[in-house]
Amino acid sequence: MSFVYQPTAEQPRLIHHDDQILVVEKPAGLLSVPGRGEDRADCLINRLRVAFPTVLLVHRLDLDTSGIMVFGLTPHAQKHLGQQFEKRQVKKAYVARLWGRLEPKEGRVDLPLIVDWPNRPRQKVDHAEGRPAQTDWRVIRASDAETRVRLYPLTGRSHQLRVHMASLGHPILGDPLYAEGPAADHPRLMLHAESLRLRHPDSNATMSFSAPPPF
Repeated sequence: MSFVYQPTAEQPRLIHHDDQILVVEKPAGLLSVPGRGEDRADCLINRLRVAFPTVLLVHRLDLDTSGIMVFGLTPHAQKHLGQQFEKRQVKKAYVARLWGRLEPKEGRVDLPLIVDWPNRPRQKVDHAEGRPAQTDWRVIRASDAETRVRLYPLTGRSHQLRVHMASLGHPILGDPLYAEGPAADHPRLMLHAESLRLRHPDSNATMSFSAPPPF
């Protein structure tokens, strides 16, 4: 069965903007950028372009993930921010709800990832050919049924947090690709980009932005 894109009517929430950068909260169910085909033209950057015609992409969030995104409003800002992401200088934190009780209270997943070509867009762990990927986690609270956790990606691979949590046996609730059965039976992917810390492209001052998870 092919995927039918039905973008959410919920609009992005403006968090900060100045003459260089734009920070918004992306709703779940909205592509960051256009997909292939006219039916996938409705996306975050196109919605933002109405009010901010010069908006430029710096990074992405998965369709099913909500949370903080930063955009450049000038080529200089886009390049400056892009280099910060590339050099892993941007500090990112996510909140997720996981299936089952994750133990211990904190730890690191260090598993290389590669695209699972026959099952795209799925990714998979591959120790021979995969690209390095590391995620730190810290439990916020846990029961036998589920764990609320804060995730700190040290790298930025596609679907990294989703594959890493599933590899621990604790998939993110509502994940249509990596969770099964009751773990998948939720109204949305329970993953939210909670905060970003970065340097402003003009002043080089450190700035932090956050948005509480909607779940």
